[in-house]
Amino acid sequence: MGKLIYGQLISAEFEDRLLAHLEIVITAKLRRGEGFLFSWKEESGATAGRTTIWVHPSLPLVYKYSGSRTPSINRAWIEVLSQSASSAGGLRVLAEPAERHHDEFLH
Repeated sequence: MGKLIYGQLISAEFEDRLLAHLEIVITAKLRRGEGFLFSWKEESGATAGRTTIWVHPSLPLVYKYSGSRTPSINRAWIEVLSQSASSAGGLRVLAEPAERHHDEFLH
C-alpha cells in the first residue's frame, strides 16, 4: 500500500497501481495550475467513511509507494480518472476499466 500525503493533515493509503494512476492525473492538473476536488472512500479502520480534499498547486503533495517497481499504466484508466477530475464533482477513485488496444483508438 502506498500513501498520498497532502499537507500536514491528510495521509491516505492506496494500492500502488491506483496511486501511480492518480499521480499522473493529479500532476497533469497541477501543472496546468488547476485546483480541483478529490474524493475517496475508506472502507475500514478508524478513518472509515469518505474524504474530500481541495487539491491546489500551492499545497505540498507526496506520493509514497510501498514497492520499488513502477506499475504498468492503463491509458483507459487515465482517461476515465482525468474526465472525473475535470467534472464538477472532482476526481473520484473509479474502478479500472479494461485497457483498450491501440487500434481501438483509431476507430
